[in-house]
Amino acid sequence: MRLVNFRACLLSAALAVSLTGCAALNPFASSEPKPAALVDFRPSAELQPVWSARIGQAGPYVFQPEVVGDSVYAAAQDGTVARYRDGRPVWSVKVGVPLSAGVGSDGRLAVVVSAAGEAIALDAKDGSTRWRVPVGAEVLAQPAVSEELVVLRSSDHRLIALAAADGARRWTYQRNTPPLALRSFAGLVLDSGVALAGFPGGKLVAVSAKNGGELWELTVANPRGATELERVADVAGTPVLGRREICAVTYQGRAGCFDMTNGNALWSREFSSSVGMDRDARFVFLTDAADAVHALDAFNGASVWKQDALARRAVSRPLVVGDFVAVGDVEGYVHLLRREDGRFAARARAGGGAVAANLRRLGDGFVVQTRDGDLQVFDVRR
Repeated sequence: MRLVNFRACLLSAALAVSLTGCAALNPFASSEPKPAALVDFRPSAELQPVWSARIGQAGPYVFQPEVVGDSVYAAAQDGTVARYRDGRPVWSVKVGVPLSAGVGSDGRLAVVVSAAGEAIALDAKDGSTRWRVPVGAEVLAQPAVSEELVVLRSSDHRLIALAAADGARRWTYQRNTPPLALRSFAGLVLDSGVALAGFPGGKLVAVSAKNGGELWELTVANPRGATELERVADVAGTPVLGRREICAVTYQGRAGCFDMTNGNALWSREFSSSVGMDRDARFVFLTDAADAVHALDAFNGASVWKQDALARRAVSRPLVVGDFVAVGDVEGYVHLLRREDGRFAARARAGGGAVAANLRRLGDGFVVQTRDGDLQVFDVRR
């Protein structure tokens, strides 16, 4: 059952059947509701196009662009992988097989995964192949890459660590999952020797990058309801790190921030999202399941503002950009909201197709990759 916007679909592991669907999670609906009309507003900022490129279509997948320094890495379903700098391709290669995930990079390697479950590592300098390794699993999420490891998240919620040098398997982390879960394109965070990921059942887990051992587990939300569908409470998107805290949100569950030194909840409140959150020093920004964008106080979770004029527009995960918050939508528009009050500040179109991938920060702006394969970089100007 797709959640209106290509972002995630409900997958029954027991039946192995993907349900197609739409509004209000109704499996019998014949069509999706029309997106809300765009509202008029007086601009208080500008989304200035910096450069654009064509990478190729995403097909049924979501390809996250990667930003390392001043370089942008991108991939497409047809096997195209490219690195851009200032809008010009540094290199572009075809890996010879259809892809389902990518690109993850640390500036040394650029890693993608084929639809057949083969991890492919390219030299980030020139695009040459460093290694290719079958992983025996479907991978939909962007790989996480460090100097020593490449960590993949499979669609059955395993974490698979490969040696960055040659692709040799280092460890696998696996846990029991509920019968019904979101078919998600969310990845993981690899930071300071720890892999951090959200899982079905509302769990947030830290795993040692050295050996795959579980370091701790936090409960963001407990599943509730009489049916398996009602009990879906998966952590949406990748967790967000602060100085000492980690924040996450679940579908049909809760949003919250936790002290990483002791695991205590700093705050927690009911919320539902299938795309995740971003934060800065003062606020947490989330897109809810009804496509409203929220700002919450980062210290206590209190509501600051809500922008609900983008209903049914399949709004993406928010991205904080200076004094603004940027989101994309199903028609390829990017909306810039004022950080302090959520009012519309600017709007621009990134190209054809939905903006399903996360917006990625680049300099004073951000990168957008659409499902139709447009790459667009915007600067934010007041």
